[in-house]
Amino acid sequence: MPQITVDHSASLTPGFDRSAFALALHEEVVRTAAAKPEACKTQFRATEVASYAYEAGGHALVHVVIGLLAGRSEETKAQLSENVLELVRRFVGDGGGLGVHAAVEVRELDASYRKFDA
Repeated sequence: MPQITVDHSASLTPGFDRSAFALALHEEVVRTAAAKPEACKTQFRATEVASYAYEAGGHALVHVVIGLLAGRSEETKAQLSENVLELVRRFVGDGGGLGVHAAVEVRELDASYRKFDA
Protein backbone atom coordinates (compact mmCIF):
# COMPACT_ATOMS: atom_id res chain seq x y z
CA MET A 1 0.00 0.00 0.00
CA PRO A 2 -0.48 2.41 -1.56
CA GLN A 3 -1.13 0.80 -4.90
CA ILE A 4 -1.14 3.46 -7.62
CA THR A 5 -2.05 3.09 -11.28
CA VAL A 6 -1.67 5.84 -13.84
CA ASP A 7 -3.50 5.28 -17.12
CA HIS A 8 -2.63 7.85 -19.77
CA SER A 9 -2.90 8.44 -23.48
CA ALA A 10 0.20 7.21 -25.27
CA SER A 11 0.33 10.54 -27.12
CA LEU A 12 1.53 12.13 -23.84
CA THR A 13 4.52 9.80 -23.47
CA PRO A 14 7.16 11.97 -25.20
CA GLY A 15 6.63 14.94 -22.87
CA PHE A 16 5.49 13.13 -19.72
CA ASP A 17 8.41 12.43 -17.37
CA ARG A 18 6.82 9.48 -15.65
CA SER A 19 9.75 8.77 -13.34
CA ALA A 20 9.78 12.32 -11.98
CA PHE A 21 5.98 12.28 -11.71
CA ALA A 22 6.10 9.01 -9.73
CA LEU A 23 8.64 10.43 -7.29
CA ALA A 24 6.59 13.59 -6.76
CA LEU A 25 3.43 11.50 -6.47
CA HIS A 26 4.98 9.27 -3.81
CA GLU A 27 6.14 12.32 -1.84
CA GLU A 28 2.59 13.70 -1.99
CA VAL A 29 1.00 10.45 -0.83
CA VAL A 30 3.45 10.25 2.07
CA ARG A 31 2.84 13.89 3.04
CA THR A 32 -0.94 13.95 2.68
CA ALA A 33 -2.01 10.40 3.52
CA ALA A 34 0.77 9.39 5.94
CA ALA A 35 1.90 6.49 3.77
CA LYS A 36 5.36 4.99 4.16
CA PRO A 37 7.74 5.88 1.30
CA GLU A 38 8.86 2.27 0.86
CA ALA A 39 5.23 1.18 0.49
CA CYS A 40 4.48 3.41 -2.53
CA LYS A 41 4.21 1.50 -5.79
CA THR A 42 3.14 3.02 -9.10
CA GLN A 43 2.60 1.46 -12.49
CA PHE A 44 1.95 3.35 -15.71
CA ARG A 45 -0.20 2.11 -18.57
CA ALA A 46 -0.16 3.98 -21.85
CA THR A 47 -3.24 3.53 -24.00
CA GLU A 48 -3.09 3.91 -27.76
CA VAL A 49 -6.65 5.05 -28.29
CA ALA A 50 -8.50 7.64 -26.23
CA SER A 51 -11.61 9.51 -27.21
CA TYR A 52 -13.37 12.37 -25.52
CA ALA A 53 -17.09 13.10 -25.92
CA TYR A 54 -17.84 12.84 -29.65
CA GLU A 55 -14.28 13.55 -30.77
CA ALA A 56 -11.77 10.89 -31.78
CA GLY A 57 -8.63 13.04 -31.73
CA GLY A 58 -7.04 16.11 -30.24
CA HIS A 59 -7.46 15.00 -26.65
CA ALA A 60 -5.43 13.09 -24.08
CA LEU A 61 -6.60 11.39 -20.91
CA VAL A 62 -4.87 10.83 -17.57
CA HIS A 63 -6.55 8.79 -14.85
CA VAL A 64 -4.81 8.15 -11.52
CA VAL A 65 -6.16 5.58 -9.06
CA ILE A 66 -4.65 5.45 -5.58
CA GLY A 67 -5.57 2.48 -3.41
CA LEU A 68 -4.96 3.01 0.31
CA LEU A 69 -5.58 0.87 3.35
CA ALA A 70 -8.69 1.92 5.26
CA GLY A 71 -8.56 4.65 7.84
CA ARG A 72 -8.12 7.95 5.99
CA SER A 73 -10.84 10.54 6.34
CA GLU A 74 -12.90 11.67 3.36
CA GLU A 75 -11.22 15.07 3.73
CA THR A 76 -7.75 13.52 3.49
CA LYS A 77 -8.72 11.53 0.39
CA ALA A 78 -10.25 14.62 -1.25
CA GLN A 79 -7.17 16.71 -0.46
CA LEU A 80 -4.92 14.02 -1.89
CA SER A 81 -7.01 13.96 -5.08
CA GLU A 82 -6.70 17.75 -5.47
CA ASN A 83 -2.96 17.69 -4.81
CA VAL A 84 -2.40 14.90 -7.33
CA LEU A 85 -4.39 16.81 -9.97
CA GLU A 86 -1.98 19.70 -9.44
CA LEU A 87 0.92 17.32 -10.03
CA VAL A 88 -0.69 16.13 -13.26
CA ARG A 89 -1.02 19.75 -14.38
CA ARG A 90 2.64 20.36 -13.56
CA PHE A 91 4.04 17.24 -15.23
CA VAL A 92 1.71 16.91 -18.21
CA GLY A 93 1.09 20.60 -18.88
CA ASP A 94 -0.82 21.27 -22.07
CA GLY A 95 -0.07 17.81 -23.41
CA GLY A 96 1.76 19.16 -26.43
CA GLY A 97 -1.28 21.08 -27.59
CA LEU A 98 -3.80 18.34 -26.87
CA GLY A 99 -6.81 18.92 -24.68
CA VAL A 100 -5.86 17.14 -21.46
CA HIS A 101 -8.57 15.61 -19.30
CA ALA A 102 -7.39 14.33 -15.92
CA ALA A 103 -9.07 12.58 -13.03
CA VAL A 104 -7.92 11.16 -9.71
CA GLU A 105 -9.66 8.56 -7.58
CA VAL A 106 -8.53 7.72 -4.06
CA ARG A 107 -10.14 4.56 -2.80
CA GLU A 108 -9.77 2.13 0.05
CA LEU A 109 -8.30 -1.26 -0.61
CA ASP A 110 -10.58 -4.16 0.19
CA ALA A 111 -10.02 -6.08 3.42
CA SER A 112 -8.87 -9.03 1.29
CA TYR A 113 -5.79 -7.07 0.11
CA ARG A 114 -2.54 -8.97 0.53
CA LYS A 115 0.90 -8.35 -0.89
CA PHE A 116 4.11 -10.19 -1.63
CA ASP A 117 7.62 -8.71 -1.60
CA ALA A 118 10.59 -10.79 -2.69
